[in-house]
Amino acid sequence: MQQALADTPKTDPRRRERGLTLIELLVVLLILSLIAAFAVPRVMKYLGGARSDAAAIQVERLGGILDLYRLDMGRYPGTDDGLRALVEAPFEAGRWNGPYLKKENSLIDPWGEPYEYRFPGDHGDYDLFTLGADGREGGDGEDADVTSW
Repeated sequence: MQQALADTPKTDPRRRERGLTLIELLVVLLILSLIAAFAVPRVMKYLGGARSDAAAIQVERLGGILDLYRLDMGRYPGTDDGLRALVEAPFEAGRWNGPYLKKENSLIDPWGEPYEYRFPGDHGDYDLFTLGADGREGGDGEDADVTSW
């Protein structure tokens, strides 16, 4: 009788330490791969949209800061001075009340390129824009230009 109790599944040490089989592990990996295949493109789409949205917000913010500069100086910075005039005083900066930006990296778009600035502008008092992810004019989605006009 004692031998019969020793052979029950509850006391068999091999039954207690049983791990995953290779098939079970492959099924789990397959399920995770399928989830990743559907999730990654969606996450990348949202990431691209977030960069474009961030660029639009930064262009709007820089436009407001350029207006503050104009109030102090009586004019917008010239194309030669560019947006650096918001961080460092230009050569002839009699009434410059800056720096208007604390960090110079605020002049860099979400794709790592400096914002483009022209004064006088073709589309308004000034043109402030970024060319998007592709760095070329035009484009759709993340490659689209983000402009102040």
